[in-house]
Amino acid sequence: MRHKNFLLSLILLLSFFLSSCERKKEHVNISFPDGRTYEGEWKMGNPNGQGTFTYPKLGKYVGEHKDGLPHGKGKFTWSNGREYEGLYKEGKPHGHGAEIFHDGKKYVGEYKDGKWNGQGTITLPDGGKYIGKWKNGTYHGKGTFTWSNGRKYVGGYKDGEANGQGTFTFPDGGKYVGDFKDGEFDGHGTFNYGKGEWEGDKYVGKFKDGKRDGQGTYIFHDGKKYVGKFKDGKRDGQGVFTSPDGTTYVGEYKEGKRDGQGKFTSPDGFMYEGEWRNGVTWNGIYYDKDRWNFFGSWKNGEIWNGTEYDKNGNIIKNILYGRNLKIR
Repeated sequence: MRHKNFLLSLILLLSFFLSSCERKKEHVNISFPDGRTYEGEWKMGNPNGQGTFTYPKLGKYVGEHKDGLPHGKGKFTWSNGREYEGLYKEGKPHGHGAEIFHDGKKYVGEYKDGKWNGQGTITLPDGGKYIGKWKNGTYHGKGTFTWSNGRKYVGGYKDGEANGQGTFTFPDGGKYVGDFKDGEFDGHGTFNYGKGEWEGDKYVGKFKDGKRDGQGTYIFHDGKKYVGKFKDGKRDGQGVFTSPDGTTYVGEYKEGKRDGQGKFTSPDGFMYEGEWRNGVTWNGIYYDKDRWNFFGSWKNGEIWNGTEYDKNGNIIKNILYGRNLKIR
């Protein structure tokens, strides 16, 4: 019995020794029929451990291998000058790494299954830079993009485009804070205008496709204010315009101009109520609290046909063919 146990132990020991010999790494220098070459550690019929794999017309990999594939730390240099250096898993970049392209573009950050995933930074040839989250090679999550001309966006991304809440700053000092959709101002937001024609102006309200659209409030730098509807960036629909001197307009707009029914009042008592077309009075009532009233039609902002009354309601005269009186 003891003899049989001894023989069994000896056989198992010998088998383990032979198996270990088979698994032992060796250093090889191999050329393959397709032109590939490998120099480095070899085990179980495959590159395993540190080695260099050269691919014809493609490039060269120097680093760690497992079961014939890049695995662990390594560097791949393409024939066109592109380089990747970092971690690999089962033949693909996976983990932290850095990639430089032949045009100067550079990415440093996390990889998953060969693609940019997680936190990373890309620097573009023109100086633009993105720092933030990635998903499958595109901006996705919270990030910051800075353009070479000074523009800057901080906020959410989805599928490579600004989406969700964010802040966009312009080189002239202009600033938008609010909702984004597919890279455009879209939803509710606040825009403060920078240097230039509209410096000091402010808009708070709805946006669509990058333009003021829907209900909003526009405050001018001189104190004037418009509250109402917008369309394609212009006042369009019902709105109220007020001025610090007391001038007001309540009524309809179209493509940025008074158009439709509306009432204009000035601080010195002048009032026009009625129809407007393309920004000028058309058919309505003009009233001066201290002098007279006019009921009739207008053409290009001037009295055209109608009747003029004094402040007591007595007819002064009928007017035909216009009179050079225009409401500003």
